[in-house]
Amino acid sequence: MSNILVVIARPESPKSRTLKVLKVFMDEYVKTHPEDKIQTLDLYQTNFQEIDGELLSAWDMLENGQSFADLSSVQQTKVTEFNDATDQFLASDKVIIANPLVNLMIPTKLKAWIDSITVAGKTFKYTETGAIPLTRGKKVMHIQAAGGKYNNQDFGTQYVKEILGFIGVQSVEKLSVEGMDHFPDQADQIIENAKIEAKRMADEF
Repeated sequence: MSNILVVIARPESPKSRTLKVLKVFMDEYVKTHPEDKIQTLDLYQTNFQEIDGELLSAWDMLENGQSFADLSSVQQTKVTEFNDATDQFLASDKVIIANPLVNLMIPTKLKAWIDSITVAGKTFKYTETGAIPLTRGKKVMHIQAAGGKYNNQDFGTQYVKEILGFIGVQSVEKLSVEGMDHFPDQADQIIENAKIEAKRMADEF
């Protein structure tokens, strides 16, 4: 049995190409991996915590020897949510990330989540010769929809792959749903092809 984490970085919408393909992927995955335990983190439903002034000041206080109880209630909540997200990632064997491409980049909510899993001392560490990864054995499936056609050379795809590699995730697969706005007459077929590919990749993931 594997622990699966599904990270959704797209507001709920019946028109979402991202969510349509994710649903097909997950339906097939559940069918072919019935023993796996699945957790879903919807970054928009939970209003996922970004690193802000209160969180930074809380970390400074803790580093200077103050206790968790010394933090304000807001700071305590933010530190706890951030740490919980890190621990949830560390406890997962496989992660499925689903997002649209927004102006050639991932949504800000997804960047905030990635910040929570890129933590010195937990997923990587600094050494005299530079940073080294601490994460081992995880697999990631990155599902991304884009109106244009980028052949996985967009900044969003490259960032996700590089930052995951930085913390030690070497197995990153990409399921692209691209070109629906660039080729509107082919949009329906592009999505259908992506759904077929989603089923195949879910079986093997």
